[in-house]
Amino acid sequence: MFRHEWAMAMLRLPTRASDGKANLHRGGVGVGIDLATGRTLAGIQNNRYIDNHPETGHPLCDRHIPHWQTILEMAAKLGDKTEFGYLGVDIVIDREKGPLLLEINARPGLSIQIANREGLIPRLEAINSTLPKLSGLQDKIAFAQEKFAVFSGHLLPL
Repeated sequence: MFRHEWAMAMLRLPTRASDGKANLHRGGVGVGIDLATGRTLAGIQNNRYIDNHPETGHPLCDRHIPHWQTILEMAAKLGDKTEFGYLGVDIVIDREKGPLLLEINARPGLSIQIANREGLIPRLEAINSTLPKLSGLQDKIAFAQEKFAVFSGHLLPL
């Protein structure tokens, strides 16, 4: 999030190489997410694009993140509670409780750009120029979903 507004999103997946954790610097997999739809985009591992999870072989693209709208709202509310200009909000999805806050990062990694195959600067500039015109949480989410949309269409379950 940048200035309390969604800029990009990424799913992190664990691997044996990352010792079962989802840390990208340890060999975990990062997958970009379309803010508009919650649909997964490109996968990365060790700064290389991948199409399938290296262990399961499952495709990484065109999957739908469950509870996507709730996740957007949850992170936006959390972002409003901090004074950080740029932050990462880590959310996990519990099978029974749904989305839960894991942590807020004051200095999130920039690999999210690789997973989304797009640099942050154009998005940050768009947020800076539009933010004064947005009044509430739903306006901010709608702006991010419309401005930074990648796809629309059929999604496979995650």
